[in-house]
Amino acid sequence: MRSTGRLAMALGSLGLVAGALLIAASSRWLPGELPSYPPAQNAAEARPAASLAIHDARPGQPARRIAEDLIAPPPLDVAGVERIEPRPPLGELGLASPPQTPMPQDWRETLLYRPVATSSAIFEAMGRRVVISGTIDVDPDRTCAFGDAVWPCGQRARAAFNAWLRGRALKCVLPPDVDRFGVAAPCMLGKQDVGAWLVGNGWAMASPSGIYGKAEAAARGAEMGIFGPPQ
Repeated sequence: MRSTGRLAMALGSLGLVAGALLIAASSRWLPGELPSYPPAQNAAEARPAASLAIHDARPGQPARRIAEDLIAPPPLDVAGVERIEPRPPLGELGLASPPQTPMPQDWRETLLYRPVATSSAIFEAMGRRVVISGTIDVDPDRTCAFGDAVWPCGQRARAAFNAWLRGRALKCVLPPDVDRFGVAAPCMLGKQDVGAWLVGNGWAMASPSGIYGKAEAAARGAEMGIFGPPQ
């Protein structure tokens, strides 16, 4: 009986030692504390994470040149460029509207009724004699040559002016008191500039200081009026 009690005490001591060794070894295998996790969120409260801009930290490389002789335009030789004059307009519709001629402040627009042409760029109306400004009149006695033909272009020019007027009123910018002497003034027939119509159709010539030089060049090029064949 005494030997059995000693055996039980020895076995108990061995069990205590084995338990202490197991506890000491378990501290190396298991963490001291369990990890803590955040509380789960509801689906309605969940939000997507904000996207972060990612910058390329790699050093930049210069662009590689490819076929510069095929893509780049060839050099331009300025010495070989020649500027030419623009061609004249094909007709009166292509002419630019003449600028307004400045007139004295005391001159006023005046309606002249029943005008009668006395030559290609001069008319009389209501006791006044008016020369269309910016034009050179063609004398009624003048003759013109075209090829082998000679014809009375002065009379034809006056007749063309009269036929165009047809007794309609002209609006001219005139001085306040004109007492039966001739005055050069710009005139309009409706919306048509009288001087532009006469010179553009070849029935008058442009004054060197006037504004109808291009209109005369167009009439000469088209052989209109006094610059063309007999009419």
